[in-house]
Amino acid sequence: MSITTKPFGIDQIGRPMTLYTMTNKLGASVSVLDFGAHLVSILVPDREGKLADVCIGFDTLEEYDRKGGYPGATVGRYGNRIGGARFTLNGQEYTLFKNDGNNNLHGGREGFDKKWWRGQTLEGEGEDAVLFTYVAHDGEEGFPGKLHAQVTYAWDDQCRLSIRYLAQSDKDTVVNMTNHAYFNLAGAGNGTVLDHTLQINGDFVTDVDSELIPTGKLLPVDGTLLDLRAPRRIGEGIEGMDACPLLKGVNGYDINYVLRGEGMKEAAVLRHEASGREMHVYTTEPGIQFYSAQGMDTTGKGGAHYGPYAGAALETQHYPDSPNHPEFPTTTLKAGDTYQTTTVYAFSAR
Repeated sequence: MSITTKPFGIDQIGRPMTLYTMTNKLGASVSVLDFGAHLVSILVPDREGKLADVCIGFDTLEEYDRKGGYPGATVGRYGNRIGGARFTLNGQEYTLFKNDGNNNLHGGREGFDKKWWRGQTLEGEGEDAVLFTYVAHDGEEGFPGKLHAQVTYAWDDQCRLSIRYLAQSDKDTVVNMTNHAYFNLAGAGNGTVLDHTLQINGDFVTDVDSELIPTGKLLPVDGTLLDLRAPRRIGEGIEGMDACPLLKGVNGYDINYVLRGEGMKEAAVLRHEASGREMHVYTTEPGIQFYSAQGMDTTGKGGAHYGPYAGAALETQHYPDSPNHPEFPTTTLKAGDTYQTTTVYAFSAR
């Protein structure tokens, strides 16, 4: 294993940014950036051993700073949506920035994806890691508590990417961190993911209103195009979305699946038959948001055009709007307690 670094531009206040690359014995690599603790690239082999970058992203710091869509970003303090951009904790209402219609999305106006994270390399036998740390001040984006946050990216010789989150606060707060990578196992910029198959190990989704805010109900996937308990071609759901209100309303998938089981468990399997590449997702989180990137329209690495369905985002998480739904698994982090979650993206080819 080895870790190399190189400059990756200078931010708006003059700080130099660094790109860290971890390479395993197969020559497969993962690159991460201290700006926004972004996951920038994942080079993994197909069944013939040919490497391709399966992570959608950009070539420059300016693009990560100015373009939308959150590709590869660490999102927080609260990933996904909080309805009405407000929540009540310990009897006090907190008002957040409305950056998604009437709602708060992925932390607000300037979430964790726009912050500089201090990086530290951790080289090891069979696994290398980069540890990023960031301190969010009390009241940042409206959230209570001074939050010490960590994100560790670890890459091993079996092509497993582990993302480990850790946070502590000096006040009660809410936390829901995730990564917003978009994956295309044919190679980023090489067509769409409509020919990929996806399996998600969840029997229910969280029902949502027209603004994608949970109603509090859990809907069974049985008998609908939301049923991904067996591998289903993503394009099949897109082609038939007129028959499924939760797909038709947003022109694709953008929904939280309620995962089966406790602790670390397999959440999803993404596969691209032509290349043989597979990605298994394991997580300690209770949910996973599948977003089929129907809103994507941008220029990415090497000038490639990323259009609708260019990638699949599989964001492990607690449920959206959990602070306003006491019936959901809690996202409250008590002062002095430790928030700790782990997600693994395991790549292989057959």
